[in-house]
Amino acid sequence: MEPFAKDRVALITGGARGIGYASARNLSREGVRVAIVDINGDRVKESAHKLTEETGTPAIGIQADISLESDVAGMVAEANAAFGKIDIFLNSAAILADNLFLDSTPAEWDRMFKICLTGPMLCLRAILPGMVERNYGRVVCMASDSARLGQARLSYYAAAKGGVIALVKSVAQEVGRSGITLNVVSPGATNTELRQEREASMLKQMGPEKYDRRVKTVLKMYPAGRIGEPEDAAAMITFLLSDQASWVTGQVISVNGGFVMV
Repeated sequence: MEPFAKDRVALITGGARGIGYASARNLSREGVRVAIVDINGDRVKESAHKLTEETGTPAIGIQADISLESDVAGMVAEANAAFGKIDIFLNSAAILADNLFLDSTPAEWDRMFKICLTGPMLCLRAILPGMVERNYGRVVCMASDSARLGQARLSYYAAAKGGVIALVKSVAQEVGRSGITLNVVSPGATNTELRQEREASMLKQMGPEKYDRRVKTVLKMYPAGRIGEPEDAAAMITFLLSDQASWVTGQVISVNGGFVMV
């Protein structure tokens, strides 16, 4: 079986960089037409142009804030106008927070939940009806192993991602008979631009000596001896979005170098 049938179309939020872009590149190499979404309009247009040049498969960039229902509706309408349908959906859009719970505020929780939980819910509600109508769909939402085990300084991020896991498992049960699979990929520490920005902030706060000790401590927690690269998670995502994964649904799959083994 070929991994992707001819004429497949994917929509990827957070697709302008990091794991989202690495996944978009994998799909494009397989001939899947891709609409990538990012809140930064200039960045997403540049990434779509780069993707088309790199793979030869048409790609478009769409500016949208997935926490806004109107933006999600516009995003789906633009992808449908360009490609006629959406067969594949990857939700990779997210923000991070590195903060003690008692130092955090309800406003910070609200922003996290809107982007990392309400956003995926809005996207699924907008995209799934077309998949149900066509009797086909592949969906992957990104979570985090912090949602599975808990992690200090990531409390409300972990809470939002825990909600994503529950959402995906529940919806997978509702739409499975319509030929739609939904799964979660849960990466460990990954060398994305988002993480690099967070690490730069931590270096500034901690100073070089303390930060270097932290980096060495983190690496000791990974049996693989390194943190991940976007391509590591993208390989699993690409499989789950393919026709070869038709009997995999409602699962949470960690791609984490052995950091968590559950």
